[in-house]
Amino acid sequence: MNSENLTSKAMNLAGMVEYQEGAVVSKQIIKKDAGNITLFAFDKGEGLSEHTAPYDAAVLVVEGKAQIVISGVTHTVGAGELIIMPADKPHAVKAPEKFKMMLVMIKS
Repeated sequence: MNSENLTSKAMNLAGMVEYQEGAVVSKQIIKKDAGNITLFAFDKGEGLSEHTAPYDAAVLVVEGKAQIVISGVTHTVGAGELIIMPADKPHAVKAPEKFKMMLVMIKS
């Protein structure tokens, strides 16, 4: 399914990406010069190691709970909650349980 097929349609975000045992699964749903939107499904115990990005990124947890570490501070973010990861600040994502999230990156 590409972004052209998704425009002007209501979507169930949790149903658009599936868990895989021992893995992080991602599905990019929009990719534009100005930024992109990607869905992720994290199995329990999985994560993304600490890194930085040159632009702000918003994480919306769709299902479950995530631990988002920003500049060394851990934030627990649950379903329906949003956290902004500021540009150029180190951040990581950890899965204390299975969870799904939508990542929105906006380039400036």
